[in-house]
Amino acid sequence: MTALAADDGVRTRPRSAWSRVWPAGLGLLVAAATVLGLADGREVAPVVVASGLVYLAAAVVGRRWAAWPAFGVTLVVMTAAKLADLDASVVLLACAGLLLVVGLALQRWLPVWGYPVQAAAMLVLAALALVAIQISPTAGGLVVAAALLAHAAWDVHHHRTGRVVSRSLAEFCCGLFDGLGPEHVELEPVSAAQRAEALHVRYRVRHAA
Repeated sequence: MTALAADDGVRTRPRSAWSRVWPAGLGLLVAAATVLGLADGREVAPVVVASGLVYLAAAVVGRRWAAWPAFGVTLVVMTAAKLADLDASVVLLACAGLLLVVGLALQRWLPVWGYPVQAAAMLVLAALALVAIQISPTAGGLVVAAALLAHAAWDVHHHRTGRVVSRSLAEFCCGLFDGLGPEHVELEPVSAAQRAEALHVRYRVRHAA
């Protein structure tokens, strides 16, 4: 038993309706804000980096809740970069590199599914993001979509096992990637208004009684 894994009490504790809804709902809201003004799928590459960064941060700190403050940092970085018309990937990659060094210095070798596995996942996601921003918009968007789809499966696994990050964070990521998924694999140009409307309709369908 480690601080990176949930105990049986956490797994079986009843959850209110609100606690089951807000993480995914927040993820969809962040997805909506992300797709507004999106020119092509390569612009979502920072989200790929951030998705690995929050897991890596929790693994280095050794606490599941640490993923949420890490997400807050990535959100600030991406928002500031978007307002300044800059690529947030560079800053996020630098943060990831710092965390990798800190994890090595602290010798976070156990549990294996903690820092070692999350560090490897971070390297893979960083490589995919770098590839995506260097190629064509269509190909780059497909690389980003594949990376987010893979990380959605990663989220589901960690949600089921209760490892590394809090379940609410895993649910948030699933909502985020669910909202982003179809937006950046479009082969035809789509306006910001059309993207927002598509996401709104999708949300209503998913949450219909």
